[in-house]
Amino acid sequence: MAKTKANIYAFPNQAVSDSVKRTEDYGLSVGKAIEQEWFNKDSNGVGRFYNSKEECHRLRLYARGEQSIRKYKDEFAINGDLSYLNLDWKPVPIIPKFVDIVVNGMQDRTFAIKAVGQDELSTGKRTRFVNDVQQDLNTADLLLNIEKELGVSARNFEVNQLPATTEELELYMQLNYKQGIEIAEEQAIENIFKANDYDSVKRRVDYDITTIGIGATKHTFNNTDGVKLEYVDPANLVWSYTEDPNFSDCYYFGEIKNISINELKKRFPNLSNETLEQLIKKGSNKAVNNNYNSLNYANDSISQNNTVTVLNFNWKTWEHDVHKIKESPTGASKAIEKDDSFDPPKEQQVRFEKVEQTREVIYEGVLILGTSELLKWEKASNMIRPYANVNKVMMNYIVSAPRMYKGSIDSLVSKMTPYADLIQLTHLKLQQAIQRMIPSGVYLDADGLAEIDLGNGTNYNPQEALNMYFQTGSVIGRSLTVEGDQNPGKVPITELPGSGGGQIQVLAAAYNQYLQMLRDVTGLNEARDGSDPDPYALVGVQKLAAANSNVATRHILYSSMYITTKLAEAVSLRFKDLLEYHPTKQAFIDSIGQFSVGSLEEMKNLHLHDFGIFLELEPDEDEKAILEQNIQMALSKENIFLEDAIDVREIKNIKLANQLLKFRRLAKQKADQAQAQAASAAQAKAQGEAQISIESAKADAEQIKTTSKIQLSSAETEMDIKKMELETRAKKELMQYEFNLNVQLKELELKSQMELANRSNNSMLQRELLKEEGKRIAIANKPKISGAPNTDRPVKDFESKGNDTLGGFDVGRFEAS
Repeated sequence: MAKTKANIYAFPNQAVSDSVKRTEDYGLSVGKAIEQEWFNKDSNGVGRFYNSKEECHRLRLYARGEQSIRKYKDEFAINGDLSYLNLDWKPVPIIPKFVDIVVNGMQDRTFAIKAVGQDELSTGKRTRFVNDVQQDLNTADLLLNIEKELGVSARNFEVNQLPATTEELELYMQLNYKQGIEIAEEQAIENIFKANDYDSVKRRVDYDITTIGIGATKHTFNNTDGVKLEYVDPANLVWSYTEDPNFSDCYYFGEIKNISINELKKRFPNLSNETLEQLIKKGSNKAVNNNYNSLNYANDSISQNNTVTVLNFNWKTWEHDVHKIKESPTGASKAIEKDDSFDPPKEQQVRFEKVEQTREVIYEGVLILGTSELLKWEKASNMIRPYANVNKVMMNYIVSAPRMYKGSIDSLVSKMTPYADLIQLTHLKLQQAIQRMIPSGVYLDADGLAEIDLGNGTNYNPQEALNMYFQTGSVIGRSLTVEGDQNPGKVPITELPGSGGGQIQVLAAAYNQYLQMLRDVTGLNEARDGSDPDPYALVGVQKLAAANSNVATRHILYSSMYITTKLAEAVSLRFKDLLEYHPTKQAFIDSIGQFSVGSLEEMKNLHLHDFGIFLELEPDEDEKAILEQNIQMALSKENIFLEDAIDVREIKNIKLANQLLKFRRLAKQKADQAQAQAASAAQAKAQGEAQISIESAKADAEQIKTTSKIQLSSAETEMDIKKMELETRAKKELMQYEFNLNVQLKELELKSQMELANRSNNSMLQRELLKEEGKRIAIANKPKISGAPNTDRPVKDFESKGNDTLGGFDVGRFEAS
């Protein structure tokens, strides 16, 4: 181990060779320089580490309501004498209430760790997915025609899985799209957080940021426990000067620990017993003389003799990565690793060259404070580097102090301590004022009592008067004396007011004033803690006041989120190295795969990917209330469906939740418009069909009417035809009958003519007689039809005239000729 006798140390020069940086003398110079910067006291006895730790201890006592009461006693003491005071010196626990409000409120803000692939494989897969979706969106009509015509689907995605618009695609990519490798990464980080009980670590860090203004954690890796996340007490932390609230430009960090000899032997088993004994003597004595253990409030003299104060520090520097590129006779090149002292000759015939790059590295050291014993100095074996820049290295410590200026750290509790002291003093003065209060008394007029006669021969004595007054509140008095004069003591007992009431009111007003000042400087108003709500204030006004109070402490929440995010990034990088190099990587994969069997295959290639880590913070109660109000308003106006409200409530990101709510509302409006248009079209179609039905009914009625007319006309025609047939038949029969009669007449005429011809040979006389006889016979033979009656009237012709025509058909031609 390296030793030195120098008393003044400065930080060594970093512009030296790598071989010098690896020496223990260089590491001892670094450790002693850190010790001198933080532990050496100036001429006023002020040391940076002691002041920092004492301030942390003081603020933590205030945050617990256990601050020192010495200053309060000094305010009330007279020349150091407190014998006349009997007060309750216990501090009023007003600050713990506000600290608990802030810290517990931060614990309610749950978060989810999100991993987004940033390597070429992940981004390429994401880009191809977006391009495929865009292709389906742009060729939707063509794809639909192909399916109809050919019956083949040429889509990249099913229709029900495809976002309808580009805006929906953007929202889908933020909400639903997740690659398997990203899910595996998130599960890996979550598993390591659970294995290290990060929830308890985070609570302690949040309490430190609120109380002392700074929070710190550390991430390490070992073959036994794997990735470890540890809480670091900022009171025991040292760092290089920085003005960055997140300490990103610090080049060293150190942690002070008091460890026992047993633990020291476990960590460094190569230490001999003699060396341990010397370390106890040197380290303990020097630590006591330099007050290294003076702020270790739990230590006693026995434990101090068995412990040493150790400085564990990380030192960030750089090294030269040098390689000799040698060209072989075949023309191939071969890289050979060299140290930074390698300097090839400049001759042209030399067939090799020097290739060099500079990268950051971390050296780890362990120094026993108060001695020059350097127990460890080596280059860290498990350094983590960002995937995007392998020349950068991340420190093991993650620290954040949101209210730091010029190296000075401010906290919420430090703002409250002056007013907490004033409240405590006012509380003590209230006790003193109450103790000095004089109770209310009575004035007893003895002369007035002497003038009172009770009527039984005895006078009204003072004791009886007081007993009656205190028991009944009544007083007996006389307005006139025995002589009949006015009695000035007619009311013998008068109550006397006490003293001190006005002073108590003044102190109570001062107490409330200081409490209000405490709320003003911190931003934690009555609406935040609900201690004194205004009964006349509207609910919205109170919520607005609570929201403003949350804004006043938002920097504490952001600082806690920064530490968690950086830890998640460190875990991601360490886990990637673990999967690539650690011999027991399968055990880690199996332990993580128990959460999702489908992620096992993704885990095997996890080291090939690079991820962006961010926290998705769950909205607080006020943000949830505003979102729920928007959801209820949309539901009441039927702008969204109930399923949409359920989906929106499940989103933790309030911005994405509002975007989804707006998108679903617009989608619902479009669906309602399409439904209204479809209903209108259906109504128009129904009206058209009804009109067509009406017209068809009218046409049918007209057709029926026409058919009826046709049928009626046909019936009339048939009737006419039948009538004509009957008339024809009757006329035909009549004509036939007439024809027969004419035939008979002709026959008779012929017969008569023949008879006349036969008798022409007779004589004229005889002829005349015969002629007359013939006429008589003819008349006798034809009495009704052919023969004419023997009257003076002319002979009637029975031949029809004008009835021989039927429909243009003349039947007269059928007469006998």
